[in-house]
Amino acid sequence: MAVTFLFLTLCVRFFYVQVLWSEELNYRALDQWTREIPIVAKRGKITDRNGVVLADNETAYTVFARSNAVKDKQKTAALLAEALGQESDGIYEKLTKKKASEITVAKKVGKEAIENLSSLSLDGVYYSRDNLRYYPKGDALCQVIGFTSSDNAGTTGVEKYYDEYLSGKNGELLYETDLVGIEIEGSVATYLPAENGYNLQLTIDYGIQELVESALEKTAAQYSPVSAECIVLDVNTFEVLALANYPAYDLNEVPREDTELLNSLTRNRMVSDVYEPGSTFKIVTAAADIEEYLRGNKNAFATNYVFNSSRTRSVDGTTVKCWSNHANGKHSNQTLAEALNNSCNPCFTDIAMSLGKEKFYEYLSAFGFGKRTGLDFSGEAYGLLMPESAVRGCDLARIGFGQTIAVSGIQLACAAASAINGGYYYAPRLVKKVYADDGYVLKNYEPQLKNRPISTQASKILAEMLEGVVRDGSGKKAYIEGYRVGGKTGTAQKFENGHIAAGKYVSSFVGFFPADAPKYLALVIVDEPQGAYYGSVVAAPCAGEIFQGIISLKNIQKRKGE
Repeated sequence: MAVTFLFLTLCVRFFYVQVLWSEELNYRALDQWTREIPIVAKRGKITDRNGVVLADNETAYTVFARSNAVKDKQKTAALLAEALGQESDGIYEKLTKKKASEITVAKKVGKEAIENLSSLSLDGVYYSRDNLRYYPKGDALCQVIGFTSSDNAGTTGVEKYYDEYLSGKNGELLYETDLVGIEIEGSVATYLPAENGYNLQLTIDYGIQELVESALEKTAAQYSPVSAECIVLDVNTFEVLALANYPAYDLNEVPREDTELLNSLTRNRMVSDVYEPGSTFKIVTAAADIEEYLRGNKNAFATNYVFNSSRTRSVDGTTVKCWSNHANGKHSNQTLAEALNNSCNPCFTDIAMSLGKEKFYEYLSAFGFGKRTGLDFSGEAYGLLMPESAVRGCDLARIGFGQTIAVSGIQLACAAASAINGGYYYAPRLVKKVYADDGYVLKNYEPQLKNRPISTQASKILAEMLEGVVRDGSGKKAYIEGYRVGGKTGTAQKFENGHIAAGKYVSSFVGFFPADAPKYLALVIVDEPQGAYYGSVVAAPCAGEIFQGIISLKNIQKRKGE
């Protein structure tokens, strides 16, 4: 009985070692009897939609040494130091450390130094190729592309979000060694190839990106703001054609030592920060009113309805004022189109209050406020939207003209685009395609329709009204002769610690063209401009310059007869 039990125990143990434990034991043996030279996978390139390379790789090398295989450590240290431009004492100290069988002598070594090193044929010294990230356009699109860590892993931006596709998988070159790590004479190397990363094609048009960055720099030079941002969308797909934040930084010289500066410069404020939009938000309120009127809602105002010409409205004991004093008949007998032209707050208070909290919040949700747009980028803000149950009449009155609500730039841009493109709300995108060097396409991203906030008819009516804002109203400085441009200006006071910050404003403009068949939409946000602060003065001309640049870049002809 005892013999049988012992026999069964040995059989079970034999099965465990030979079958269940075999893979791990094979790995241990391989690790014990081989030395590995890593073969670093090439990180995928990042290009714009037209193939302009925005992130690439430069070849460099890492030099290793296996201490047990180095016969003359003093001489080897001296020769390595000479070839690599280092101090020999430091290398010698590494080579003589008892605990480390293998050491890293140097990283990011150039090709010339490696050629010199190869000619020396030093025992126990070997090297492997690295791929260092390189950004040919320097500071262009820096907050969007992001950068990599010292070990070539994505740290911020698209580099981080799509790291699993870009990074690839490293390989190895294995040599048989004895127990102390010395290569066995006549041994055959085993080659495990690296799998290079996939490339990314962005939706970005680098030509438009250059126009945007140039326009922001000019605006910053003139008004010395804390920051300035701009996004350009294709309104028919919500592909991001350009996205810039000022100030920028060079992706090849990331300020890693200064954490505060690094966090500030790398932050994509158009996506991650929120602000009170002010009058640009009136696009949403107008859209809701037009759509509800078309649906037969008796609480909505007809497009020819004439609003009360009083400068103020009183709601829950709170007074809403127009920026104009309404003297000499200003802002009297206004229709909705004229209220947009004049950016008259009380008219939009009337709309919000008449539609009511429940109905108005339905539109806020449909236009994507209080939630992420779904942009393929980490750190997107939700915005700040009061819970519907907590909203009082005075809150609703102010939300109607862009106060008591905070939005991200990407939220407002998408909402405005869906309001004027026929009523289609898509998921915005930064990456168009993921593909291999041989042309194989792993992922091809098509436009994704998420919602239809308003009808095509309501959208067309609104686009015509917003064209009037640029032609006749506060957006005149974005007007381009011979082209149909629409848009809306915004000027919002900033709040700090729950109170209005004296003399601090956010100036903005959201515009689009052609107004009758929208293709391009731009949102410009300028934070705390100095000397002037109205969106009509600061932000609208910047957008106008961008549109003029796109017209030249794409050779868009004037309309016949204009």
